[in-house]
Amino acid sequence: MDMASKKIKIEGSGEGSEPKKESKKEKKQALARMTAGTLSAHTFRLTVGALERALLAEYPAADAEEWDRTGLLVGDPAAQVRAVAVALDPTVAAIDAAAEAGANVLVTHHPAFLAPPTSFKPAASVAQNPGAGVYRAIERGVALMNFHTALDVSARAQRMLPGMLGLSLRGVVEPLAGCAEKGYGQLCAVADERLTLGQLAARCTSVFGRAPRVWGDFDRLVSRVVTCTGSAGPTGKLALANHADVLVAGEVKYHDALDLSQAGMAVIDLGHDTSELPFCRVLAASVRDAGVPDELVMVVGQQDNWAYPEAVRV
Repeated sequence: MDMASKKIKIEGSGEGSEPKKESKKEKKQALARMTAGTLSAHTFRLTVGALERALLAEYPAADAEEWDRTGLLVGDPAAQVRAVAVALDPTVAAIDAAAEAGANVLVTHHPAFLAPPTSFKPAASVAQNPGAGVYRAIERGVALMNFHTALDVSARAQRMLPGMLGLSLRGVVEPLAGCAEKGYGQLCAVADERLTLGQLAARCTSVFGRAPRVWGDFDRLVSRVVTCTGSAGPTGKLALANHADVLVAGEVKYHDALDLSQAGMAVIDLGHDTSELPFCRVLAASVRDAGVPDELVMVVGQQDNWAYPEAVRV
């Protein structure tokens, strides 16, 4: 399904819109009302470059991995921000959805590219052409900026999963040099007097709306938890070294999960995107903190990219 036909949730309003069903005249009228309403009274003016600088102040490029790309990748820093869309991934469909919702900036967690594209041609996906996203962004006038590993290690990121799962944050498993509040993996304590692995897994299902893959005895009591968004990587062994009862991560490779579970630590594998989709709310809050009015910050839904077969009725 084309993302442009999906509902765009406007953060803070609780309302959605379906751009594909609206006529061009209705879109222009809605955009005119947005521009001429309370925003003009507050004389909202912010350049793309100023928005990037504000976000880099919270998610510095220096905090990111050397191989990563951080900040503005596509777009004119001098252009005025009209509205900002936020998404996990800067897909061609997400760029279209942002443009059709009136946004000229798309802020994402993942970058549009790591290795520079070798060609730029119109296509529905970078699987067809590596520069497809860049081409569409320029074509539709949407600036692309992302905050990937800089967001992963940020202070806000450390609080996200523990807060969602009702865990008490105790520290960072792999802190950045010189900053104990930033880094990878969150060491947490369980507030409940008795919490089993099965109950924690059920809590994950309730919070994220998807059943995780679980390694371990469901009846086992857990009190020491390490959470990690995205790929666990070396955080798994660090969690084991910190005597964690369970690792809750976005993605754990099969052999890593097998080895960790046989070493005595349970594993709850949420799914990479499942663990990181909440970053959209974090980024949206940061965009608002940078001065973009609430009604001009929207989130492109990407939670329905896939489904479990048993969840589909034939």
